Amino acid sequence: MVDLNDIPIFDADTHMYETPDALTKFLPEKFAPAVQFVQVGKRTRIAILNKITEFIPNPTFEKVAAPGAHEKFYSGQNVEGLTLREMQGTAIEAPPASREPRARIAEIDRQGVDAALVYPTLANLVEHSAAEDPELTVAMIHALNQWMLETWGFTHENRLFMTPVITCALVDEARRELEYLIDNGAKVVLIKPAPVNGYKGWRSPALPEFDPFWKDVEDAGMPVVLHASQPPLDEYVNKWEPPSTNNFMTMSSFRWLALGHREISDMLGSLICHGTLTRFPKLRIASVENGSAWIHPLFHDLADLNKKMPQNFPEDPLEVFRRNVWVSPFWEGSVADVVETVGWDKVMFGSDYPHPEGLTEPKGFYKYAEGMNERRAYDFMGDNARRFLGLPLRNPSPDAAQAPADSLSV
Repeated sequence: MVDLNDIPIFDADTHMYETPDALTKFLPEKFAPAVQFVQVGKRTRIAILNKITEFIPNPTFEKVAAPGAHEKFYSGQNVEGLTLREMQGTAIEAPPASREPRARIAEIDRQGVDAALVYPTLANLVEHSAAEDPELTVAMIHALNQWMLETWGFTHENRLFMTPVITCALVDEARRELEYLIDNGAKVVLIKPAPVNGYKGWRSPALPEFDPFWKDVEDAGMPVVLHASQPPLDEYVNKWEPPSTNNFMTMSSFRWLALGHREISDMLGSLICHGTLTRFPKLRIASVENGSAWIHPLFHDLADLNKKMPQNFPEDPLEVFRRNVWVSPFWEGSVADVVETVGWDKVMFGSDYPHPEGLTEPKGFYKYAEGMNERRAYDFMGDNARRFLGLPLRNPSPDAAQAPADSLSV
């Protein structure tokens, strides 16, 4: 019997903390006035198109909350009734492992992690804040990707797989960005789960007009991550409850309730209902840091719609989901529940290191684990992420490619 602690972990949800020049160093001069770091009292804020955003409280990341500082909140153990800010305590300097790849390799060695996906953090706010100017959005995303390539590379020692960003707002530009990323060694890309604002206004990136981009993605065999981002529903929620701030750490209970995870459900629903995943059946799409509570309602609605309007679904929509979509549930969520719906080979572990809403240590997941036998640990803690990226499996069993005997796979 293998000790679960010895199973090689592939952490599908980790982050970097960018330096302020990540958005500005490579930004063309004509766009420079649109992206500014400004001083508001004693705090530095980022202003995009002359609008200050507080979604990320400290966009310089010089001081950050400690990894795992919000664990009690997200695991439902906040018996003291503390706010997120009260929970995090004294801010710390950004860990060296959050700033550059060599220190990250040393850190994952210490953590007992074999490999990881590494997402940018500032990307959370770029598309939301710059959306009214599609050309600025494209320029900012490309500048961020250039900075990422210079600072981190897109892969490092074949253990760190950075996730450069693509905005689908302008189809031709998205295709060019994909080509740039492929040419520079990217193994995975990040797309915001939301409608995009292009020359024709707001629309789903799953509509047929975006097919040239998705064909390029499929032809390249490029996996796509849909990671949680600044919610696109702010305008709707603001009609219910005008906000005093858009800082995610000070959101009200109603805002948490209303926002939920509607954006990932709608994005994946659009990819299915608008036919993208049928037209391009080899696409590999992963939902990361969006939780999993939305899966049952989405599956219910898709199954119901398939009965009411089968002519709109050339394939069973649930089978399309199971074929094309991987899910990384929150670390405090139920792995078994995702296996029951999505499948044994489509659920991935993510710690969210070094963010405060993540785990202090990736192996800390085991205290929340349920039913984590050897086979499930191999799949969930690493091999399913390797399947997503097209990497060799680490489970030495000759049966690793087959469904486990105790699979809850539907």
